[in-house]
Amino acid sequence: MRAYYQIAMTMLLLLTIRTLVATGADVIQCGNLIYAGTQTSRCFSDEFLGEVQKKTTIQTERRFKSVKLDSDELFKFPFIVITGESNFYFSPKEREHFKKYLENGGFVLASAGCSSKNFDESFRREMKTIFKDPIQKIPAEHPVFSILNKIDKLKLRHDEPPPPCLEGLKLNDKMVLIYSAHGLNDTAHTSGCCCCGGNEIQNSIELNVNILLYALMH
Repeated sequence: MRAYYQIAMTMLLLLTIRTLVATGADVIQCGNLIYAGTQTSRCFSDEFLGEVQKKTTIQTERRFKSVKLDSDELFKFPFIVITGESNFYFSPKEREHFKKYLENGGFVLASAGCSSKNFDESFRREMKTIFKDPIQKIPAEHPVFSILNKIDKLKLRHDEPPPPCLEGLKLNDKMVLIYSAHGLNDTAHTSGCCCCGGNEIQNSIELNVNILLYALMH
């Protein structure tokens, strides 16, 4: 049954790629958020965007573009990332934009940089404030773990409890946000960022490729 499912997902992926090419879709631009005033998501590697181009015919910009959460420019991006290592609070306008963005087709990939507990607590608080319901654990059989790269285990740099997992937020039965309390940042491919004092998921590039493809297909 799993083999048939994998074949079906591969066919759907190919169909999505062909549709993007046939319709002359613009090159996909992904954004990284500036939020809570001046906090940035710059320490999230965009290396996986190049991997998407290598492994598919989907055209993506090779670099993220910074975008403020409270700006109208936010709604031009189909996919954005948010990360950080500090406590934060969204402003009322940022909360309004975050909700509106997800309700109108946008997709968010969120990650606690260096597995930061401060960011994790702040992000969970903000999601509960905006959406009321907490984010939920994504099961291992979800297509995000197999849509292109087969991922059987999330591998931590430092193997310590709790074990890593992905969590998600659904609106109208559609997954619109994926979150990891462990770092998906791939700081080995960033400039001026490191995770020497924290923890990261080592196979984050493969996982981030899957997440972007899943977002584009849904």
